[in-house]
Amino acid sequence: MRIVVPKEVVAHETRVALIPETVAKLVRDGFSVRVEKGAGVQATHMDSAYVEAGAEVAPDPAALYDGANVVVKVRSPVPHPAAGRDEVELLPEGVILVGILEAATRPDLVDRLRRRRINAFALELLPRISRAQKMDVLSSMSTVAGYKAALLAADSLNKFFPLLMTAAGTIAPAKVHVLGAGVAGLQAIATARRLGAVVEASDIRPAVREEVQSLGASFVDLHVEAGEAVGEGGYAKELSQSKQDEERRILAERLRLSDCVIATAMVPGKRAPRLITRDMVESMKYGSIIVDLAAEQGGNCELTQPGRTVTHAGITIYGPVHLVASVPTHASQMYSRNVYAFLGQFLKGGRLELDFSDEILRSTCVTGGPSPASAGAPVSG
Repeated sequence: MRIVVPKEVVAHETRVALIPETVAKLVRDGFSVRVEKGAGVQATHMDSAYVEAGAEVAPDPAALYDGANVVVKVRSPVPHPAAGRDEVELLPEGVILVGILEAATRPDLVDRLRRRRINAFALELLPRISRAQKMDVLSSMSTVAGYKAALLAADSLNKFFPLLMTAAGTIAPAKVHVLGAGVAGLQAIATARRLGAVVEASDIRPAVREEVQSLGASFVDLHVEAGEAVGEGGYAKELSQSKQDEERRILAERLRLSDCVIATAMVPGKRAPRLITRDMVESMKYGSIIVDLAAEQGGNCELTQPGRTVTHAGITIYGPVHLVASVPTHASQMYSRNVYAFLGQFLKGGRLELDFSDEILRSTCVTGGPSPASAGAPVSG
């Protein structure tokens, strides 16, 4: 059975789906691995490292996909600039595709994959169960985003982050407010604290209070009951309008005191909640920074523009859309390990076993389904 790894062609994408460390494990497990030339270069993984790990390096997409059984990607298929065709058209019919496919927001893609009889598994749909934790690509990538957001805020702020005792007197630490205490928010808290800032965080889920406090930050109570705030899988859910108004009132008071705001609040499958209004921005201290990690989902701030940096009333608002790709080495390492764990769900003991009674496979499968011919199929090189 052949597993192939294409070079990502989405603009600004620097990650690779499998790194040599993982490729070596797959080869030891009895699989043939083929990697497109240059696929890992931007993540500091040279072609020679893949060859040393036991992979074959393909010179172009045509050679890459020939005889492929499983295709592992980071991003969902897009038009291929060099091949002159969409990546969906490059996929052999009946192949297994694994990646972050944006299935909820790209119904056109799902339809094209279905028509080409692709067995597609969207990793963003992994269920929130303990067995799936080691496959959780969203948590891995959120960790990278939260870390880099804190660094971006520190680099952009016109003040020091830490408390400094100097010959010129004491320098007060920066005050950072983190909106949302999911994986990205918690990593932003931890990183800002390591840099010496005074950090507070707010979240509509009261249960995260202890996690926030364990990282040395203070928790801002938004006066929301657990039943109103927590949806399926433990994710935050959309609040009623009255609760949103109350949340904004409390946040407005806190943001006026903050030097940096790192916004990470998102609701799966929906537009990001609009938590920071124009008036709130205008009430902040001149020179303050907002890093809006929800930019790709519409932004937590009313003034956020995805992919751009906006200055309004002396406040700088960042709307990063490729932040994870700016840390490609470790982002790829984490993603690759997640993917290896996922592949183990249906590549077992030298055989392909697509068992759709398994909650993990059933939840992530967006096209294709159980096939008597595929279950228990032997693996061949």
